[in-house]
Amino acid sequence: MADCLFCRIVNKEIPAEIIYEDADTLAFLDVHPKTPAHVLVIPKTHAENLAALSDSQIPPLFSTVKKIGKLLRSVLKADGLTIGINEGRASGQEVDHLHVHILPRFENDRGGSIQSIVNNPPLQNLKQIKEKILKND
Repeated sequence: MADCLFCRIVNKEIPAEIIYEDADTLAFLDVHPKTPAHVLVIPKTHAENLAALSDSQIPPLFSTVKKIGKLLRSVLKADGLTIGINEGRASGQEVDHLHVHILPRFENDRGGSIQSIVNNPPLQNLKQIKEKILKND
């Protein structure tokens, strides 16, 4: 897409600190890092979210996520990683091109876990939620 920021990075129209590239994916440093070496991994094919990405493009994307995660842990001696995807504005997605955040984590870095991002417990019990999900399957 001509107006997509990340597509423009893929097409080398906008500079980025690219740390990995292959035929299907690109990994680059986030311009607003939350941790040292906060990386974004994107498919080169435009897809707004995971559901919009073709099934054939999912393995290359997550293979790159794995490769970059291992690299960051090794090079930075990170104690862990937080890996996540924000889908939709309500979750914090700012660029409408699927991207996976990889955040190197260190003991006492004052960060939280993914499940600490939101605290909106369901009003229904788990069985009711399961039935609702399966009914719409």
